[in-house]
Amino acid sequence: MPVGIQGWGHNGSVTAPRTLTLLGSTGSIGTQAEQVVRANPEAFTVRAISAAGSDLDLLARQAVAFQVEQVAVAREGAADALIRAIASLSGPGAALPEVLAGPEAAIEVAGNGADVVLNGITGSIGLRPTLAALAAGSTLALANKESLIIGGPVVTAAAAPGQIVPVDSEHSAIAQCLRSGRAEEVRRLVLTASGGPFRGRARADLGDVTPAQALRHPNFAMGRVVTTNSATLVNKGLEVIEAHLLFGIPFERIEVVVHPQQQIHSMVEFHDGSTIAQAGPPRMLVPIALGLSWPDRLADVDEPSDWSTASTWEFHPLDDEAFPAVRLARRVGEAGGTHPAVYNAANEVCVDAFHDGVIGFLDIVDTVAQVVRDHLTGTSAYSGGFVAGGRSAGSPGVESGRQGNDSPALSVDVVLAADRWARERARQVIGRSSQGESQS
Repeated sequence: MPVGIQGWGHNGSVTAPRTLTLLGSTGSIGTQAEQVVRANPEAFTVRAISAAGSDLDLLARQAVAFQVEQVAVAREGAADALIRAIASLSGPGAALPEVLAGPEAAIEVAGNGADVVLNGITGSIGLRPTLAALAAGSTLALANKESLIIGGPVVTAAAAPGQIVPVDSEHSAIAQCLRSGRAEEVRRLVLTASGGPFRGRARADLGDVTPAQALRHPNFAMGRVVTTNSATLVNKGLEVIEAHLLFGIPFERIEVVVHPQQQIHSMVEFHDGSTIAQAGPPRMLVPIALGLSWPDRLADVDEPSDWSTASTWEFHPLDDEAFPAVRLARRVGEAGGTHPAVYNAANEVCVDAFHDGVIGFLDIVDTVAQVVRDHLTGTSAYSGGFVAGGRSAGSPGVESGRQGNDSPALSVDVVLAADRWARERARQVIGRSSQGESQS
């Protein structure tokens, strides 16, 4: 059953404070969520926060400002420094929160039973916190698209209808548009893409792109991985898979169009020919606020579009030849099973290699495609007794080397084993490439 359609009615205004857990509280999503909470103190109480540990001062300030019960930091050795920072800001005699440290800390706070858990962690490490929040019965405001993409049916099976609320602006837009009709009336979903910093360039013009150029997104300031994914359009490929999982719409009915102004965040076309679009400034405040308050809206979250000012909005078809990441993502999504995890993991390795100067810009998606091909054909094995094609020892076979989305073999351990295999395989391909050998 789709997790993003059923159970998403409107209940009126927010009437009682909701308890929140903010995962990734010092990142871009987390700090904007902090802004929303500060502007609406009557609507929210922050119970717990977590972060990787790169900015302990900010994490300590958030802990004191929100008077949280728990603080989680992924860096094991950061606990003592964090406790000291919180104590110095709290003053003598003040009650201090429980501080959890280590790779399991975010999982523990994610399962603390808060009304809403915002998962703003970046990368596949967000999978277990996602599952912990769902198991605890919390509404999951999901900005960590990787956990849904790699977890796929494991995550959707764990979620009750309507329990996952998307925070990606595109999927938040679709969720809002879907209020205009029933699921059976939807003809297609239309995801919009800015086109990134290299919109309009041919593939031949992308060979000498530098990491600095790839980080110059025209509309957003984001982290290195997300910004690079926007330049390669891997991000849009991930969003196509995410839309399929959230809303249960087949891949052939999910389209991508390039909209440079990013004023329309996505659209839903209904079977009578009507298209409903959600418009607003290219910022994340409204999707984040809706993730925390869904199905209700908070007042004055952001400035609306200025309809009194003349402007031009453009729409262009996606150039699959220059930017093949979306086409590849469709193939991966249709294959199902562990294939989306392989796509995501290989890409994360390739983004790091690109910024380290080991591979070129075009090599990012080319290498991901090579790893995906190896996985689809089952030519390389990975740990845990599972092969790249998705078949496991002792489990039912899969036709055409594919593992369907309802395969009984799929589990968190299987997904994470595929993730590890893909990272190692990507490193092997990159190493071979850096020695001048062909990436066939």
